[in-house]
Amino acid sequence: MPVLVQPNRAPRVRVKICGLSRPEDVIATADAGAVYAGFVFFPKSPRNISVEQARELAIDAPMGLAKVALMVNPNDALLDAVTGAVPLDMIQLHGAESPERVAQVKAMTGLPVMKAVGVSGADDLSVLDTYCEVADQILVDAKPAPGADLPGGNGLAFDWRLIAGRQWKCPWMLAGGLTPDNVAEAIRLTGAQQVDVSSGVEAAPGLKDPARIAAFVSAALSRP
Repeated sequence: MPVLVQPNRAPRVRVKICGLSRPEDVIATADAGAVYAGFVFFPKSPRNISVEQARELAIDAPMGLAKVALMVNPNDALLDAVTGAVPLDMIQLHGAESPERVAQVKAMTGLPVMKAVGVSGADDLSVLDTYCEVADQILVDAKPAPGADLPGGNGLAFDWRLIAGRQWKCPWMLAGGLTPDNVAEAIRLTGAQQVDVSSGVEAAPGLKDPARIAAFVSAALSRP
């Protein structure tokens, strides 16, 4: 059955809160009206959690909240461990995975895959088209500084005007330096219908602030 969109009304923005590590974070995410909950499996991240922690959070998550596992260059053993124990709706690949590896992960796990691509200038944009051929979604993120320990979640933004009005063959999500104070402007400039935040809703690295989660989702949903 086709989805009917009311004339002159933009589709509702879909929000992802990433790096959740406590039950109260998941509840705050759902209560605020976010659509995606992200769990990080990357030891260098302050948001890293174990497979057992993720399983408990995912099992107890409110109905309707899509559960996303963020992994960085995962090997097959990690993929098997996570997907075998945690009820997930999507894999997010946030490393240097090739298009071939993205396709392989999709086939192995049977789950949709979102591929994060770092952007700092116009030369980076062609890569987005390449990954859109194999990924179910792309995450347009700020490219980390050279030598950075984390591929994302650094609170860095890129020049949003680089992607103003652009469309790709697959759904895409905007990330990188978003906060409750700038997300509405980011959406206005880029036309993003999906946004992702981690450090921008934290009281300290890895510690989510429910008030900032609520403020971020409210700002994203109330953009002009």
